[in-house]
Amino acid sequence: MRIETCYFCSSKIFPGHGMVFVRNDCKVFRFCRSKCRRAFNKKKNPRKIRWTKAYRKTNGKELTIDPSFEFEKRRNVPVKYNRELWSKTIDAIKKITEIKERRERHFVMERLRKARDHEIHNDIVDVQKNISLIRSPAVGLKERRAKEEAQRSALLMDVEDEEEEIEYVDARQLEKQLEESAGLLEDAEMMKA
Repeated sequence: MRIETCYFCSSKIFPGHGMVFVRNDCKVFRFCRSKCRRAFNKKKNPRKIRWTKAYRKTNGKELTIDPSFEFEKRRNVPVKYNRELWSKTIDAIKKITEIKERRERHFVMERLRKARDHEIHNDIVDVQKNISLIRSPAVGLKERRAKEEAQRSALLMDVEDEEEEIEYVDARQLEKQLEESAGLLEDAEMMKA
C-alpha cells in the first residue's frame, strides 16, 4: 500500500482518495482534497497559507531538523519479499514513530514555555503601566503622609542634635588660648634651631 503526500499541504493521501493533476510537461501533482487543488490552481504559495505544513515548518511551529525524518525518505530500490525483514522493519517503524512523537512533544512544550514567559513579561509590563487602575488613590495619600511625617521627625531630630552640640565660649578666653598656643609653637621652633 503506497501512501502519497499532498503537493500543497503535505498531508498523507491514502489509496482511493485525493486527485491527480498532470501538467503538460508530465509533472504529476497529487492533492488530498479539492481545497488544496483549488489553492494550487489559484497559484497560492503553500508557505504563506497558515494551515499547510510548509507554513508551519517555515515559521517554527513544527520540528524541521531531526534525524528521524531521514527514515521516511523514499528509496526507490526494489526489495525482495522476506518475512523476517518485513517484521524487523515494522518494529523499527514503531520505534521511530515513538521517538519522533516524543521529540515533537518536547519541541511543542519548549515552544509553549517560551510563549508563557513572553506572556508573563507582557502582563508585568501592563500592570506597571496601569498601576493606577489597580491601587486606590487613598493608599498613595497614606504613604505620602507617612513619608512627610518621617521627614519632619528626622528634621526635628537633626535640629535637636545640633542644639546639643553647640557650646558657647567667651571670646576673651578664646583669644588667650590662641595666644598661648602660638607662644608655645614659637618656643618649640626656637628649641629646634
